[in-house]
Amino acid sequence: MSLLRPYRFAGGTAVLTGAASGMGEQMAYGLAARGSNLVLLDRDAERLNNVVHIVRDRHPDLRVHALVVDLAHQDALDTAVEQILVDHPRITLLVNNAGVAMDGWFEDLSAEEFDWVVRINFHAPVALTRRLLPILRSSPGSHIVNVSSLFGLIAPPGQVAYASSKYALRGFSEALRHELAPQAIGVTTVHPGGIRTRISESARIAASLADKQSGNAGSASFDKMLTYPADRAAAGILDAIAKRKGRVVITQLAIFADIVGRIFPSTYWTVLSRLRPSATGASRVTPTR
Repeated sequence: MSLLRPYRFAGGTAVLTGAASGMGEQMAYGLAARGSNLVLLDRDAERLNNVVHIVRDRHPDLRVHALVVDLAHQDALDTAVEQILVDHPRITLLVNNAGVAMDGWFEDLSAEEFDWVVRINFHAPVALTRRLLPILRSSPGSHIVNVSSLFGLIAPPGQVAYASSKYALRGFSEALRHELAPQAIGVTTVHPGGIRTRISESARIAASLADKQSGNAGSASFDKMLTYPADRAAAGILDAIAKRKGRVVITQLAIFADIVGRIFPSTYWTVLSRLRPSATGASRVTPTR
């Protein structure tokens, strides 16, 4: 149990990436309902503007700022951060939620494809944390959330870039939590599995893979397993923030896989393949978040 006081949403300002759909969209609604002003980042301008309009209609008293930015581009990220620092001198919550996936075994992926996943899933959260930490530190009781994945707990074949980035984000978050605890700044790591989001739709396939039709068919099959509502996942994350939980594992699938991974740290994939063949058979296609 955390020794930090409960996080107070009302009157604070939350910076949230990946806010245009899925868990990010639902967290935006939930944060606004709890009284937080919002700085929402996403690369999908149309969807992001729709989220902003909904929030403003429901909560006209809140400040809602949208920034269209592709986190894969460092210059664009730097520009966005500069604008945030100018427009929002008090930030109390950073939620690194944005994520991308790239289907392909290690030998399938080019260096550019691998690095694209790592830049968005790991380097961008680290950069945002580095740049915004001084202002977070100036607000006592602030909090940081990094959304990892079920594949930050177990690493399946066919998701080497994604799992690498999410394991890295997990390690960064856990070390950061220990460093910032004495400063009364909380850090929550989130490991979702099987959440109904757009990540399965937007996941890319390595260019070297010739059989695109097979990959798309597999993605459609796996998409049927993404059944946990994004709004429930978002509510669970916000509850974890309020309670200052250090780690959240969402869905029974993720909890089950985490337990198997702990019991069989070297052979869990073989065990999972026997116990849940439908889930492991689709892992090459797309992640479970």
